[in-house]
Amino acid sequence: MMFEPIARKSASTEVFDQITARVLGGDLGPGEALPSERRLAEAFGVSRPAVREAIQKLAQAGLVEVRQGDATSVRDFRQHGGPELLSQLLIRGGVPDWAVVRSVLEARRMIGVQVARLAADRATEKSGTALREAVDHLAAESDPVAQQVAALAFWERVVDTADSIAFRLIFNSLRNAYEPTMTAMAAVMVAEVGRTDLYHQLADAISTHDADLAAHTAATLLDLGTAAVTAVIDTLQQHDSEKDT
Repeated sequence: MMFEPIARKSASTEVFDQITARVLGGDLGPGEALPSERRLAEAFGVSRPAVREAIQKLAQAGLVEVRQGDATSVRDFRQHGGPELLSQLLIRGGVPDWAVVRSVLEARRMIGVQVARLAADRATEKSGTALREAVDHLAAESDPVAQQVAALAFWERVVDTADSIAFRLIFNSLRNAYEPTMTAMAAVMVAEVGRTDLYHQLADAISTHDADLAAHTAATLLDLGTAAVTAVIDTLQQHDSEKDT
């Protein structure tokens, strides 16, 4: 079988991670039946309750379908999965999936603009103060990784100001997908997180309820990071293409 024995303490989490990786990687395709709990427990070297708990997590994530009295089958994650899968899709086997990276950048840009517009509609004096303080904190940072952390904290304030639980949960998923890449992306993202003037402009636009300016500034700001990352992706893909020829 394609599974590996579990050596760590959280057996159910390890089972979940391994099966998730097989599903997202295409080794286990939609409609394919998983082995029985007993066979999975033997393959992983864990207890059946650990396997049962992992299967429940997989079902909650939209990766498998559990039918009473029937085999557990793999679902098409593109149809049934949620944005929490992005962090696992982004890097697989230690290698970034550039198509997923581009997709995340596209979603970040589109959502960021709409969140900024909504935040401008719903800003209060208190939220305006919080936004300006977040920009001041960003401006005080010089380390590229610390700047990214501060920039995420600023956007968290923007999402809070927008007061939308749907946007908040989407933001959480995108942030969780992005955070593991911050060190690797530090030099590239300086093009965006180093523009504290635009962050100040965005905070002011939101605070003064100028929705059009907030949306325009958010687009300008996010486009800087998108362009910088896209340029790196294009260079790497070209290099890979040249190696294959």
